[in-house]
Amino acid sequence: MLSYRHAFHAGNHADVLKHFVQVQLHQYMNQKDTAYTYIDTHSGAGVYALDSNFATKNAEFDTGIGPLWNRTDLPPALAEYVDLVRGMNPSGKMRYYPGSPWVADQMTRPDDRLRLFELHPADSKILADNFRKAEAHKAEQGERSRGRRVMIERGDGFLSLKALLPPPSRRALVLIDPPYEVKDDYRKVKDALEEALGRFPSGMFAVWYPVLQRMESRQFADRLKRLPAKEWLHVTLTVSTPGPDGFGLHSSGMFILNPPYTLEPLLREVMPYLVKVLGKDAGASFLIERGSQVTGAAAGRVGAGGAARQPVGNARRASPLSGTGSLRLPGQAMPTRDAGAKDPARPDGAAAKVNAAARAKRFSRPDTERADERFDPARDPAKAPRARYADERPRVPGARPERAASGRPASGRPVGGTGPARPPRKRG
Repeated sequence: MLSYRHAFHAGNHADVLKHFVQVQLHQYMNQKDTAYTYIDTHSGAGVYALDSNFATKNAEFDTGIGPLWNRTDLPPALAEYVDLVRGMNPSGKMRYYPGSPWVADQMTRPDDRLRLFELHPADSKILADNFRKAEAHKAEQGERSRGRRVMIERGDGFLSLKALLPPPSRRALVLIDPPYEVKDDYRKVKDALEEALGRFPSGMFAVWYPVLQRMESRQFADRLKRLPAKEWLHVTLTVSTPGPDGFGLHSSGMFILNPPYTLEPLLREVMPYLVKVLGKDAGASFLIERGSQVTGAAAGRVGAGGAARQPVGNARRASPLSGTGSLRLPGQAMPTRDAGAKDPARPDGAAAKVNAAARAKRFSRPDTERADERFDPARDPAKAPRARYADERPRVPGARPERAASGRPASGRPVGGTGPARPPRKRG
């Protein structure tokens, strides 16, 4: 299916999260002099006109870049992203919004390489035209052509990823953000990442995905936690409570494999600000998790299909306000309790002793009950144990057991009827 056109959604809250994180990943990669390769598996058109018929149909940029455009209190890390968008609008009017390829072109250095893939025929052509115009503009300004630094290909980014890893410099940043038109896209992302990590375990992989009510989306992050990456970082942004019909994009997430150590502190600084500025109602929130690969016994705590029955990995979670809350689905109310109240799931010492005593009482038998169950021949002779022999006197070897009144010997084996005893057999 190729019906998805990102021009309808350009500049919305999901783009803000994705491109803000992308800018920070480029900043980290630029700290080393060694060149790196940027790979974009689903590049889109590269640049979007916010006054076009596509963008103005739903005006989704009013949920994202719009509220940030004239803010003067932006956190420094977020200001870097907003300044990049303002750079392509020199008139000061918000007319154009960059896609991830344009962000990469602005953030990378002359020696870094861009490998861009787009399967949609119309967007692939627009992407090539946009970069051709950008190169012509730079030539007019006297800048040297960068040759084959940027390569654009109309094709499936999932399949093309195999041939590019590992890159010659052994450094790469890969962005994967398919349209998720079909449920199979979630599986394709996981399979592509699993193979990419096998070829290039040290690469940095960033995945954008929509947080929807469908099962594939809700289980997606837990599936990615099982991939063979050394570490992962997961962040989501929710701007409003999902509607009862489940339609509309209210939340999105970024999942980074082998993330930079500098990213989590920046997210904890910026995400509360985004919730405050972009949030529409009380359902606005964010989530931050960081951990390592879920393996062994930890993987067993993840239910069938990837649904976590309990927290997995060594994730640290953040609430919308304090940054120390718990994971919940979009639209689900957050439990509240007093700051001084104790967590009922973790009782104190006194409560633990009471619980232990209750368990001991539950699984033990009272002394009175045990005393009543002891055998007393005087109370119930029928329950008396049967003697092993007719009497407890020691048996003489070779002696024949005495016949009991019931016609059975003391040993319990039957011997004839009630008639006279058989005479003894003569020997030799």
